Amino acid sequence: MQNQTSSISRFFKESGALLHLSIPIILTQLATQAMGFVDTTMAGQVSAADLAAIALGASLWVPVSLLLRGIIMALTPVVAFHRGAQDTDKIRIKFIQMLWVAAFVSSILIVYLLLGETILNGIGVAAEIIPIASDYVVALAFGVPGIALFYTLNGFCEGMNNTRAPMIVSVIGLLINIPVNYVLIYGELGFPAMGAVGCGWATSLVYWLMSALLWSYIKYHHYYKKILNFADIKPRLKEIKHLLSLGVPIGMNIAVCGSIFAVIALLIGRIGAENVAAAQIALNISSMTYMIPMSLSFGITIRVGHSLGAKQDKSAIERSVFGIITAALLSLVSVAFFLLFPEWIIRLYTTDPAVSATAATLLVFTAVYQFSDALQTSANGALRGYKDTKVPMMLAIAAYWGLALPLGIILGLTDHIVPAMGEKGFWVGIVTGLTVAAIAMLIRLAVVMRRRNDSTMPQATATAS
Repeated sequence: MQNQTSSISRFFKESGALLHLSIPIILTQLATQAMGFVDTTMAGQVSAADLAAIALGASLWVPVSLLLRGIIMALTPVVAFHRGAQDTDKIRIKFIQMLWVAAFVSSILIVYLLLGETILNGIGVAAEIIPIASDYVVALAFGVPGIALFYTLNGFCEGMNNTRAPMIVSVIGLLINIPVNYVLIYGELGFPAMGAVGCGWATSLVYWLMSALLWSYIKYHHYYKKILNFADIKPRLKEIKHLLSLGVPIGMNIAVCGSIFAVIALLIGRIGAENVAAAQIALNISSMTYMIPMSLSFGITIRVGHSLGAKQDKSAIERSVFGIITAALLSLVSVAFFLLFPEWIIRLYTTDPAVSATAATLLVFTAVYQFSDALQTSANGALRGYKDTKVPMMLAIAAYWGLALPLGIILGLTDHIVPAMGEKGFWVGIVTGLTVAAIAMLIRLAVVMRRRNDSTMPQATATAS
């Protein structure tokens, strides 16, 4: 009985520490998401062409930005590990080398964005939209190095257990983005009216400002300035290769997860406009609630990394398990939200009765996958803490693209198994894929924990003898 009480006490202590660490991450994610929302709503007031240009530009930018974010995210568990080991030299080396990685990946993305007009022409986009959309991504290209630098500084701060500074800077960026958007979109203060293109320039300028603010904070912080001594800034290929080996699978994992929903939305477009609208409601609100387990997974990565760096394997296991339980329990709030207030949620988007009826059904399916999504996301976060990224990437690709999407197509668009279910079939595919992903990630985490325990036992035995 006493052991049970002790376990419950440790769970509440760990979940409290995890939430304290993760809530600023949640607010940071919401602030950066809100910048895209502001761009869309403000550009939409100019013309339909500007709104379409934002949508097309985002379709080119979002997948590669997720890849960039994921690659740089490798810095967080690495810094967390060395912070736990109190090895400031390794922290400095990894941070500087990640700056080289960020610069390298940024240069590739800039070339890709500068080819935006060629890509849009190649896929047959309406001619009147291409000039606006291509100019919009060119404006974004100017900000790519600033975006990459902010991600790197953010990863360093998170690894150092400081999630509040990036949150404050992100909120400042959001507040500045609104008036800068207004000035550049509508041509105030002597600037030409640029419409949607102004959103691209505003995003670039704001991210450069955010990077400058976070850099200044780190540079003058009483502790960080002792760590970040830039006497040796030359690239080290071995370190860069190590960071890429961790980061590319994370980036692929995130890009795979993010892009499949866009593909599903395009496929549902073959069914009808009302079906697309209903699906968009469910996907949009689900993407907002997903910020909670995703941010918790970042917190789990940091907490596990600290324990492993300090050679506290038992603590790492406990933090992984308690973190996953915390994420699963919080997902039940989202489940209740979708099941108890579907009418209220739908009214935020539409009053069309046909769309509302379909959306209400999809929200039930959305509620079902909240739990499994929280499990697989938090388990993935723990695996990142163990620096295990390649196998989770392959598991995610198999679950999403090998199971969820094909099953959704079969159930939604064909009569091979049951009469075509339409958009509901795709949601059955999502539920199935996420459930399989959750089981697979949990099994993988158990395997990684056992292997680490087996590898450290001989050392512990030798030390004891």
